[in-house]
Amino acid sequence: MRKFILSGALALASASLALSACAADSSMLGQSEPAGYATRTVVVGPDTTYINVDRGDVVKFVVGDKSFSWSFDTPSTISEVTLNQVAPAGMLDHTVKAYIKRIPVYDGG
Repeated sequence: MRKFILSGALALASASLALSACAADSSMLGQSEPAGYATRTVVVGPDTTYINVDRGDVVKFVVGDKSFSWSFDTPSTISEVTLNQVAPAGMLDHTVKAYIKRIPVYDGG
């Protein structure tokens, strides 16, 4: 019984580490796209703390006089992206999250 509990605990710890590694991999969070591919534009101001997007959206983010576009073509297991992780360095001076809505065509159903 003790071996079974120990092996279960080790499996759980391994799975947890694997999930943490996936979350840290920015390629799982979508990808940068040319601005012309964007289907919508979001202006990020000092009071913007989150936005809602659909899985598969390509959004152009405007921050002051700078911008970047991001495709939220993410696995269905990803439900939010912290834009600070994917924006060009120094573009955001506060945390902004994108909450990703599940879309059946992208989520297999």
